[in-house]
Amino acid sequence: MGSFGIFVTIFLFYGFSKLFEKGKKFYLNPILLSIVTISLFLKSTGISYDYYMKSARFLFFLLGPAVVSLSIPLYKERETIKSYAKEIVVGILFGGMVAALSAVLIAKFLGADKTVVLSIAPKSVTTAIAIGISDKIGGIPALTAVLVIITGIMGNAVGVEVLNLARIKDRVARGLGMGVTSHGLGTARIILDDELSGAVSGLSIALNGIYTSFMLPYLMVLLMRFFN
Repeated sequence: MGSFGIFVTIFLFYGFSKLFEKGKKFYLNPILLSIVTISLFLKSTGISYDYYMKSARFLFFLLGPAVVSLSIPLYKERETIKSYAKEIVVGILFGGMVAALSAVLIAKFLGADKTVVLSIAPKSVTTAIAIGISDKIGGIPALTAVLVIITGIMGNAVGVEVLNLARIKDRVARGLGMGVTSHGLGTARIILDDELSGAVSGLSIALNGIYTSFMLPYLMVLLMRFFN
């Protein structure tokens, strides 16, 4: 099997990261460009996705330690985070609701059917939790997984720029915004700018996942009755 997937992934991400450092434009985002380039490369060469994933399995294994490492800035910034406990809780409750509700209403407005609406509702929580929620409420887990990934990529690519455009300067608010809306990939982006924002974003992933898993099934029952 070799290390084909590892080499291609690291080579492209490193190259696009250097390009992003020079241009600092959202469309030069290294994660977005790496995914698109690898997809086009596999399609054009006929190399199967299974082969690529198996040859890059070590990188997949490293995702676990990478997620756990988010606890380091969280521990370092624990005193500041404690002082913002009420604001963070309110942000999770309100932000998680808006993230789901806005996606559902937009999808419904654009004419999506019930299954698609149910699949898009959990797109702002991390993949493992989103798939479980989607299956529980009657969505398509595979579609939900794709939507979660797209949400994360977009958050990583333009999330910070949107925060800047909205003139949101508070470090805790920036972290909350990224964690609640674009989970892991959003956190990976915001932590490069500020450790406190990254710590809050990492905490938001966990709290919003728990909150959404309890809240969303009931919310969707109410919305489906309203739509019908």
